[in-house]
Amino acid sequence: MRFDWNRLLEKDTEQQLTGWLFLKLLALIYFAAFFSLSVQINGLAGPDGILPFQELLENAERSMGGSAWLRLPTLFWIDAGDTALLGATILGMLLSALLFLNIRPRLSLLLLFMLYLSLFHAGQIFMSFQWDYLLMETGLLALFVVGGPSRLVIFMFHWLLFRLRFLSGVSKLLSDDPSWSGMTALKYYFETQPLPHAGAWYAHQLPDWMLHAGVGLTFFAELVVPFFIFLPRRFRLFAAAVTILIQLLIVATSNHNFINLLTILLCLFLLDDRIVGRLLPGRIRQRIGQDAHPKTRQGIGVVVVSAVILSASVPGAVGLSLNTRLPEPLQSWMIQVSRFGVGNVYHIFPTMQTERHELIIEGSDDAVSWHPYLFHYKPHELDRRPPVNIPHQPRLDWMMWFVPPRSRENLYWFDRFMHSLWTGNPRVTGLLRYNPFPNTPPRYLRVLVYRYSFTSGRERKITGNWWKAEYLGLFHEVAPRRP
Repeated sequence: MRFDWNRLLEKDTEQQLTGWLFLKLLALIYFAAFFSLSVQINGLAGPDGILPFQELLENAERSMGGSAWLRLPTLFWIDAGDTALLGATILGMLLSALLFLNIRPRLSLLLLFMLYLSLFHAGQIFMSFQWDYLLMETGLLALFVVGGPSRLVIFMFHWLLFRLRFLSGVSKLLSDDPSWSGMTALKYYFETQPLPHAGAWYAHQLPDWMLHAGVGLTFFAELVVPFFIFLPRRFRLFAAAVTILIQLLIVATSNHNFINLLTILLCLFLLDDRIVGRLLPGRIRQRIGQDAHPKTRQGIGVVVVSAVILSASVPGAVGLSLNTRLPEPLQSWMIQVSRFGVGNVYHIFPTMQTERHELIIEGSDDAVSWHPYLFHYKPHELDRRPPVNIPHQPRLDWMMWFVPPRSRENLYWFDRFMHSLWTGNPRVTGLLRYNPFPNTPPRYLRVLVYRYSFTSGRERKITGNWWKAEYLGLFHEVAPRRP
């Protein structure tokens, strides 16, 4: 039986309304992502930031010469100053608005991808997260949704959603983490996640049987449901319903910026125009229907992009699923492709922390009276309601969660952060909610370690506190938290 390539590249007539809605919602997520970066990128990666990107570019050029741009594909080779970094985020917001208004959508999407890829590299460890890869790969594939997606594009979105969900489940099974194998992960997750909000406190109070059931639902949603993505319509609709439900439950209990919204967005392509059309006004449905040209074929671009993504992501998915090391050439190719933000092997929360170590940073002029630095979203005051920050990601607050295990890469940026506090660097202190030394920096700094845990319902009723804390000692004297 001969495969019909022409049919694969033709527009999917059942996904025209879906594609239109997808681009509108993607524009909103892009806007939120760039806005989030606009208020922190200079403090993180500017010339006076924690990890100045210009330093990294200069070191890369000295060590790699002319090939450095392939290792670091970014527009900031031209200029990595504060104005350029902030300007990129502002331009990203403007382009997101143009995309939402359907003004030069394909050009807007191309520039949005290039800008976010540039900021991804500029942010270094502060941007090394699964959701950043997910946004870049989604944004690149979205280029081929303009005018209506083809069957090949729909398949690539299905493959992306499958990888995100299934590989996250596989990584949990292969991690040998006793909390996942013992079905107790949710007993710890709500209070030990990087930045919980108040919904996490309420979820933490649920009875153990419900938390055990939640782990079972997670495994079902990540290990079984993803295969429904490639089955007939009724199975795809079921996969969409389960995946969206899980994402909404996560939003209700966790601060994970825009990744859950983006995952829900990917679920749109499990639906079709019969369902999406019910959500749209009649005049919009009519206009989109008039603009559609079912026989229009997409060109070589979608084939090349799909081939590159598949050539990196399929071996990565197989290697992770089989828990085997891939040949060196394949690994090298996957690394090269990942530098452009695509073909990622996703693994969300493969291990679970069983206790929460909070770092409290204090400064003093006399080593007697100490005053704390306060973060916007990281837990500190016991009676402060854990705030919601979705879809914003305060990347400094988030990264503080990774310091207690004391990995080399996290201690490096943390040492630079502490030095910025000691020198009173305004770019860095501007990332904080409260700087107790606004005029002159302190003579002394110390880092205290506390074990934080949620209060019970009874404890909160009596004290009004959301948290309780146990002092463990000075940072350098406390054993590293288990990674």
